[in-house]
Amino acid sequence: MLLGGLVVSGWHVRLRDAADLLLPRAPLPVYVALLLMLHELVAFPLAAYSGVVLERRYGLSTEPLRVWVTDQVKSLGIALLLGAGAASVIYVFIRRWPVQWWLPAGLVFAMLTIVLTNLAPVLVLPLFYQVKPLEREDLRARLLALADRAGARVLGAYEWGLGAKTRKANAALAGLGGTRRILVSDTMLADYSEDEIEVVLAHELAHHVHGDIWKGIAFEALLIIAGFYLAARALGSLSRAAGLHDVTDIAGLPVLVLAAGFVSLLMSPVANAMSRAFERSADRFALSLTKNPAAFISAMRRLGQQNLAEEQPSRLVQWLFYSHPPLRERIAVAEAFKR
Repeated sequence: MLLGGLVVSGWHVRLRDAADLLLPRAPLPVYVALLLMLHELVAFPLAAYSGVVLERRYGLSTEPLRVWVTDQVKSLGIALLLGAGAASVIYVFIRRWPVQWWLPAGLVFAMLTIVLTNLAPVLVLPLFYQVKPLEREDLRARLLALADRAGARVLGAYEWGLGAKTRKANAALAGLGGTRRILVSDTMLADYSEDEIEVVLAHELAHHVHGDIWKGIAFEALLIIAGFYLAARALGSLSRAAGLHDVTDIAGLPVLVLAAGFVSLLMSPVANAMSRAFERSADRFALSLTKNPAAFISAMRRLGQQNLAEEQPSRLVQWLFYSHPPLRERIAVAEAFKR
C-alpha cells in the first residue's frame, strides 16, 4: 500500500529528486534507503504490536524491548545493503537491455537465492542468535548418526539460542552443501526427550533427502522471472503515466516492486500447497526412519502447545496462509502409522 500510495501521489518522483540532490553521482542507493526508511516508519507500529505486545500478552516473548529494537535496526541494515545491491544490479540490466532486461536479471537473482540460502546460517543467523556446538555428546552423536542413516551429509550439530528471545521451540537443518548444519533450539533441549528431538530432526532431514530445498529454490526462481517479466511490462506501459523519464528512471522502482510482488502474492496459495505436500511427505519419512510414532505425536503436541499453534484451522485459512498441515492432521497420520 505504501508503494502504491507513493506512485499515485507522485511522491516516488519527489523522492528521486531528493536522492539526486543528496548524492547526484549515485542516487539509486539513496533512493532505496529513503523507500526502506519510509516503509519502516509506516510498518513499525504493526511490527511492534505483533512482535512485542502480542508476544508478551500470550507469554511467548522473553526478549527485552531494547533487544527487539536492536534486531529491527539490524534487519533494516541488512535490507538496506541487500536492497541497494539488488536495485543496482536490476538497473544495470535495464540500462543495457531496456526491453528484455527481465530475463538476465531473473536468472542472476535465481542464482543469488542459492548463494543466500547457503550463506544465511553462517553470516545472518549469528547476527540475531547465539549459535554454539551442541554440548550434549550423546544427543549430538545420535543426531549425526540419524543424518547418516537418512543419507544427508551435515557439518555438525549446534545449539540455537532461541531462549533469550522466545519460549517457542524449534529445530532445523539449515544451509546447503558445506554449510548444512543441524540446529536445535535451547528451548527444545530443555523440555523435550531425545526421542522427540530425534523425530523432529528426522522430519527436517527429509526435506534435504527429498530435494525439497532445491524444488523450493526452483519455484522461487520461476516466481522471480515471472515477477520481473510483469515488472518489465508495467514499466514499459506505465512509465509516462507514472511521471518517469523512461524505463531507466530510478523513480520506477516502486512500480517494479509492486508488479513483481503481485506475482508472489498471487502465487502464495500455490506455494503454500506445495509446502504442505512437502511437509506431509517429510512426516511420513520421519515416521519410517525412526519407527517411533509415539515420540512424533508427543513432539507435535508439545510444539503445538508451546508455540500456540491452532490444531484445526478452517480450510480457507489453511489455503491462504498455512505452509504446514494442521496439527490434528499430522497427529492423525502418526496414529495411523502406529496402528
